[in-house]
Amino acid sequence: MPDLGALVDSSMNKLAAFEDRINSSTFGRVFRLDGSGHPKTVRGSSFFREIRAGLTTFATMAYIVAVNAAVLADSGGTCECPPGSEPGCPGNPDYAACQQVLKRDMITATAAIAGLASILFGFLTNLPVALGPGMGLNAYFTYQVVGWHGTGKVPYRIALTAIFVEGFIFIFLALTGMRQWLVRMIPATIKTACGVGIGLFLTEIGLSYSAGIGAITGGFSTPLALGGCPAEYLDAKGECASHIMENSGMWIGIFIGGIFVAFLMAFKVKSAIVIGIGIVSIMSWPRNTPFTYFPYTEAGEERFQFFKQVVAFHPIESVLNVNEWNLTGANGAQFALALITFLYVDIIDCTATLYSMAKFCGVVRDDGDFPRSTIAYCTDAFMISIGSLFGCSPTTAFIESGAGIAEGGRTGLTAISAGVCFLVCLFFAPILASVPPWATGSTLILVGCLMIRQVININWQYIGDAVPSFVTLAFMPFSYSVAYGLIAGMMVYVALNTMIWVVVRLTNGRVTPSNWHEKEVYDWGVASRDVPGWMKCIQRRILPSRFRLDDTKDDVELVDNDSAMNAATHSMSRSNSAEENKDNIHVVESQAHPIAHVNQSMYQVYSQAQVQPQVQPQPYTQPQPQAPPQVHRPQSQSQVHSQTQGQPQPQARDHYLPSLD
Repeated sequence: MPDLGALVDSSMNKLAAFEDRINSSTFGRVFRLDGSGHPKTVRGSSFFREIRAGLTTFATMAYIVAVNAAVLADSGGTCECPPGSEPGCPGNPDYAACQQVLKRDMITATAAIAGLASILFGFLTNLPVALGPGMGLNAYFTYQVVGWHGTGKVPYRIALTAIFVEGFIFIFLALTGMRQWLVRMIPATIKTACGVGIGLFLTEIGLSYSAGIGAITGGFSTPLALGGCPAEYLDAKGECASHIMENSGMWIGIFIGGIFVAFLMAFKVKSAIVIGIGIVSIMSWPRNTPFTYFPYTEAGEERFQFFKQVVAFHPIESVLNVNEWNLTGANGAQFALALITFLYVDIIDCTATLYSMAKFCGVVRDDGDFPRSTIAYCTDAFMISIGSLFGCSPTTAFIESGAGIAEGGRTGLTAISAGVCFLVCLFFAPILASVPPWATGSTLILVGCLMIRQVININWQYIGDAVPSFVTLAFMPFSYSVAYGLIAGMMVYVALNTMIWVVVRLTNGRVTPSNWHEKEVYDWGVASRDVPGWMKCIQRRILPSRFRLDDTKDDVELVDNDSAMNAATHSMSRSNSAEENKDNIHVVESQAHPIAHVNQSMYQVYSQAQVQPQVQPQPYTQPQPQAPPQVHRPQSQSQVHSQTQGQPQPQARDHYLPSLD
């Protein structure tokens, strides 16, 4: 045993030394790992910690490989119903066979897009946020736009074209600063509520059947109903007909994937989330157990046959680059409808989710922006267009990235690790796509617990901030959409605060609501600092006169602080009463600066501190009006006009005073 312990210690020391070498290498400097020596080092980040966080993010997102494929397959894709068939071709064997191929295509496309998008995003932005086809957006794409089996108003191919164009519109909005402005214009309290609402949204997903432990279902008589029954006991309405809370898989997910993981997190055990997901998954793979992921049903048999392949790669056959580019006639109207429909939903959903993840990992600055935000928004938009070429719904930042952030992920290496796992999933999809939902459901609930802690930062003191914030955080899980929750909160905010503003304005401030002084100051986020840097550069070239900075700044500038303050203190100690009688000098500044009134004593201070720094103290006498000493500086062309109290204004003289800026 001592030999085994020494071997373990030696191995751990070697791993630590290996990690330190990576952290201090050029690779570590690229991702600003702790110990790399980069001036903007991300404190607490390390190579192995980022890898663990990436594995955690992938484990919580792995369900999208199967779920996204199933949802998008419901759109019908490129499958066509025979003439004379009922809408949706129910029961048609040829259409069903086409859907099977479509589903396998979507598995490959989902894994490829999630991998490429996460790697590109992590490398360019150095943020621990993974991207993939959005789960809420895919349902909106399938059931609201294209329709079940293509029964909607917009054909599948035209909808993909609209998504492709939408991505480039988002790039334009990001480059012009519009997406950043969209974030800044949202009140701070509602942005905080977005993070809380996403936490509740994650909790609801973790409690559901499709991607969670299955503790709740959609009810018929009530919005939600208690679930927990095995899937075979769900009725046509999706409710548990019997055996409520008797699903053994759910209880394994609760105790091992939830409580046990929380126990490990309490003691700061590394990779606690990955350990929990792995244990539950392995326990759920044997078939002869009541909690198996491969029961002897049609769906279970299909999953098991796919699982047995272990290594398999299915090339995309039917959805690669099938966009419809002929937009004449009716196609043009359908394209415009799809584009407008996606724009207002996607820009809010994608932008709010990405901002909330950036805030959760602690990189949002005081001005409401985060590092490389323009690159982040452009990368996200670019992958939206690329995803459409793979036949997928819009790509977005995944809120499941919060699991990796909770595991300690702080840099883009986390996103890259998750992306590599998705690319590996292209070949090991049978294994990685067989993680049961109850293995990751409790993890999502734990992440929701971490994100909801921001609720204390909401301004609950003033009702004009509290009510919109509550509507935002409550509507996100209940509408199953980040975008709709944010829209609802902003609508309430604008309506409520506009009515309050009207009353306060009409009464000239005599009538104000309770705790009016507690309200958060709101601005539209359109200050000059919000303009992107590249636009400022172009403006300087086109309109140089508007952006030329005067080198002198002011015609009279303060000298260095130490000498000026010492001289001023020395002068004031000799006589305070005479200070009131000193003459004033009016200094006319350049056109870019307001008029400053500089006391004549400042010239005396300047003379003592700069021109004659070693003059011995003399008895104080009332200063006589005189011209300050001239110090030539070729860059300054300003004029200083002095005027003595009670005397006619003398002729203006030029004064050139040096600046220490």
